Amino acid sequence: MKITLDYPISANRYWRNFNGRMVRSAEATAYKEAAGWICRTAGLQPVTGDVRVWLSFYRPAKRGDLDNLLKVTIDSLIGFAYEDDSQIVEIHATRHEDKHAPRVEIVVEAI
Repeated sequence: MKITLDYPISANRYWRNFNGRMVRSAEATAYKEAAGWICRTAGLQPVTGDVRVWLSFYRPAKRGDLDNLLKVTIDSLIGFAYEDDSQIVEIHATRHEDKHAPRVEIVVEAI
C-alpha cells in the first residue's frame, strides 16, 4: 500500500513534560489525527504479520535529522497501515528537499 502524509513534526517535539509525566504533545496529537484522517479517506486496512516500510521524506528546508522523523511517522500509521509498529521488521528511509511540497511518501508491504 502507498500513502502520502504531510511532513511530520520532529521527534524532539513529540513528548512534553506535564506535571512530572511525559505526555504526547498537542502538536503530535494533531499530526496523528490528520494522518488518521488521510489513511481512512484512502481506505487503508491494517496489514497483519511482518511488514517492510519505505519512507521518503521531502523536507521544506535543509535542517533536521532523518531519524527524528521516523518515530512520529511510524506511530501515526498504527491501526491504519499495520496493527502495531512491532510488526515492522525492515525500514528504508530517505531524505529529499522540496520546499514547495513537503511531505512523506510511504510504502508498506507485507512480508
